[in-house]
Amino acid sequence: MINVAVVGTGGISGAHLEGYLRFPDRCRVVALCNRNVSKAEAVRDSLGLDAEVFSSYEDLLGHDVDLVSICTPPSTHAQMAVDLLDAGKAVLLEKPMAPSLLECDAMLEAQRRSGAVLSVVAQNRFRDDMDLLKHAVDSGLIGPVASVRVESAWWRGLPYYDLNWRGTWASEGGGPTLNHAVHHVDLLLWLMGAPTAVMAMMTNAWHDNSEVEDLSVALLRYERAIAQLTSSVVHHGQRQEIVVQGRDASVAQPWAVAAETAGPGGFPDPDGDPGRVELLEALARGRDPLPHTGHAAQILDVLDAIDEGRAPAVTGEDGRLGLEVITAIYQSAIEQRLVELPIPAESQYYTTAGVLESAPRYFQKTRSVAADEGVVSFHPTRGRN
Repeated sequence: MINVAVVGTGGISGAHLEGYLRFPDRCRVVALCNRNVSKAEAVRDSLGLDAEVFSSYEDLLGHDVDLVSICTPPSTHAQMAVDLLDAGKAVLLEKPMAPSLLECDAMLEAQRRSGAVLSVVAQNRFRDDMDLLKHAVDSGLIGPVASVRVESAWWRGLPYYDLNWRGTWASEGGGPTLNHAVHHVDLLLWLMGAPTAVMAMMTNAWHDNSEVEDLSVALLRYERAIAQLTSSVVHHGQRQEIVVQGRDASVAQPWAVAAETAGPGGFPDPDGDPGRVELLEALARGRDPLPHTGHAAQILDVLDAIDEGRAPAVTGEDGRLGLEVITAIYQSAIEQRLVELPIPAESQYYTTAGVLESAPRYFQKTRSVAADEGVVSFHPTRGRN
């Protein structure tokens, strides 16, 4: 039986707790941790857990805990994870992994020292539709990939950035490129692996109470392919989409298949390639649904990894690569140039301080809503640079 603790009992912790509770024969939640103990107690009582409540993660270091879910803001992840890993605890981190590559590397070093399991949440890999897309790409039926288009398209109104911790580089780490598209970046890397270079542009189109971008567009270079990523909170309709163009066919989520063949002069034959389309549709029909999805599926994999002494399906290195690509997008957009990967440790963008020094402040944040009190405070100055 694996003893589990959850640090941070805010919104996302519910997905972790629900996941753990699905496997009562494999694990039990023995501890909750929150600076506001009463919040943790309320969660414990609402779920009927037989769990101790602590105000500090440090109380878990000597506790009989095997696995800790860290569900706190990214800026707090590194020190917690390093200490817990060094204490021999397995760690499941919410994304993004950390604000900087320096902090990611500190966690990876702790994982190597301890040999404990470290996994970063990438729950969208454990969705039936994304599993199908991955299966179709890996099947070889579409041929070598030439192009991938990823739309992380969301819409948020102006009050979204009034919440006190949103809309500044220091507190949020960036805009939708980091905080929304992190899911799609992970899926792209899962499908395609690491790119060799990034070129990007970004702007703040109309969120005037936010320092950070609300829109970015990036091109990622592969050996013989190009991927395009749009990260946005200005897209009406909020259509998220991944389209993979292979030599012989394309597949997409939401699920769609197309296949062309050459007619006279190389123009598309009006009939396309119905045989290849049918092969891909048959692959989709014949695929068994995942027994578990989302956080629960990833949690089960982490439990299995602990019991079997193996690496999890989503590793700390996977989490770091996602942040590295996002960091390269920011660097490219800020410096208006192509950025080669990997980013070296001597780069200014390797640290949080370096990113903060270079990041543009599109607007000065002037409205601030305290989440707990619901109080709005206004400041007289407003500017753009």
